[in-house]
Amino acid sequence: MVKKCISLLQNCGSSKLKLRQIQAFSLRHGIPLNDPDICKHLIYNLVSLSTPMSYPHNIFSCIQSSNVFIWNTMIRGYAGSETPKPALELYRQMQALSIEPDTHTYPFLLKAVAKLADVRVGENVHSTVIRNGFDSLVFIQNSLLHMYASCGFIDSAYKLFELMPERDAVAWNSVINGFALNGKPNEALTLFREMGLKGVEPNGFAVVSLLSACAELGALALGRRVHVYMMKDGLTENLHVNNALLDLYAKCGSIREARKVFDEMKERNVVSWSSLIVGLAVNGFGKEALQLFKEMGREGLVPSEVTFVGVLYACSHCGMVDEGFNYFMRMREEYGILPRIEHYGCMVDLLGRAGLVKEAYQYIQNMPLQPNAVIWRTLLGACTIHGHLNLGEYARAQLLKLEPGCSGDYVLLSNLYASEQRWSDVHMLRRKMVKEGVKKIPGYSLVELGNHVYEFVMGDRSHPQSEEIYAMLVEITKRLKLEGYAPHTANVLADIEEEEKENALSYHSEKIAIAFLLLKTAPRTPIRVVKNLRVCADCHLAIKLISKVFEREIIVRDRSRFHHFRDGSCSCRDYW
Repeated sequence: MVKKCISLLQNCGSSKLKLRQIQAFSLRHGIPLNDPDICKHLIYNLVSLSTPMSYPHNIFSCIQSSNVFIWNTMIRGYAGSETPKPALELYRQMQALSIEPDTHTYPFLLKAVAKLADVRVGENVHSTVIRNGFDSLVFIQNSLLHMYASCGFIDSAYKLFELMPERDAVAWNSVINGFALNGKPNEALTLFREMGLKGVEPNGFAVVSLLSACAELGALALGRRVHVYMMKDGLTENLHVNNALLDLYAKCGSIREARKVFDEMKERNVVSWSSLIVGLAVNGFGKEALQLFKEMGREGLVPSEVTFVGVLYACSHCGMVDEGFNYFMRMREEYGILPRIEHYGCMVDLLGRAGLVKEAYQYIQNMPLQPNAVIWRTLLGACTIHGHLNLGEYARAQLLKLEPGCSGDYVLLSNLYASEQRWSDVHMLRRKMVKEGVKKIPGYSLVELGNHVYEFVMGDRSHPQSEEIYAMLVEITKRLKLEGYAPHTANVLADIEEEEKENALSYHSEKIAIAFLLLKTAPRTPIRVVKNLRVCADCHLAIKLISKVFEREIIVRDRSRFHHFRDGSCSCRDYW
């Protein structure tokens, strides 16, 4: 009868209900509840079906003498569940009962550790693996790689990767994914190039990571290479990969290509629609973003909280105040979505960008949620742009209570003081920053050329061709002045002579990056720049003229949106 029940479990156990029926059948025919053979197959089937772990755990607790296979199956089940911690407890029980783990125990255990992001436990397991002589096995090495990367210790993962005598596709994909998720996109792309030279192909997860890395850096050419690989390898049917590709093109300012990917997708979900809505909005196509939102409704899709962040963002960055309030109302009344702090932040930004700074302050005062640092920082930014000193100081006072060490807030208030010619307050603020150890985040600009991403900072002379770059900057300034360019020096953070201010503005990172690409690319080739801070008023004015004088389309992605410069004008219509 035991053999018959095992055969039923192997051939008919396709659902939790059927497994319960088979277990009931075995009990009715006199097989004990704790029969190790029946329990082993029952637990294995339940775990393979990803059922809640309470059922297999109840069966496991009935077994008086269980072998390593059953322990491994239980650890695997918990490692794959939403509550992986019991996997570690089971491992400790194994040790207490002197049950020797085998080669299959550690990959499951390390998966649980990776989910918990507990590197200390992971390091202990790593030591045990070495002591037991399992560290040379490729599948255990891959599990260790994944664990270290998931815990944020990507350098340890890469060191392990370098020491591996044999690296399979899983190892390469794990490290690429780790670099991308741990804020090292350059390293992820470098490894992708090496991977190609070795003839190893990335899987779907790695492709999503690569596309995310390219999106973060604005590395459009490399992203296109990944797209070509996707088409060759048949990954264009994968919804998650397509969403990542759409996001890449949108974040690289290539909104036409993003739209093309969207139009060619056979399957779309709310993420797909929301990604394109946000992409259109940040690229300055607010009306198109709102039109797409209407199409989404006609398709019968229900927008999410994220979708409405994109819709409100579109209204904010296009100055559509009335429309923004209308959508905010619809979000609550028509779709039953309770506004979150992000939505209120969009509304404050909507009012602030439109110059309605006092109204933005009143809106904050009447919010049902406690305003966070982002809300007050949005108001401070609006005060800086539109010159509301008293409200700006009040917003800064609130920020000091919430996030006292943020350098960006000091810079915003310093800009506000500088625009009012209050140089003593600027210097006082600078001294306070030094005294409190607050360091300003340095501005940098990234550009892509020849499958390499170059980084420039203000006054950067580290590039081998810096002499030619600075000669080009002089040429740019000379030609712009013939077009009537006068440097916008109001917010230069020092009480110095106008000529010195003009020189300081000439060496901003985005201007150096543009000069470099003007030197290194063919005429009429579009120029793409990614900047980590908001583009300043002078650079915005200068780049508009550069696009006209040098007949180049220039796409700049700053901290909050895209600027498409062409023929002396910008897609933001000077509203950013």
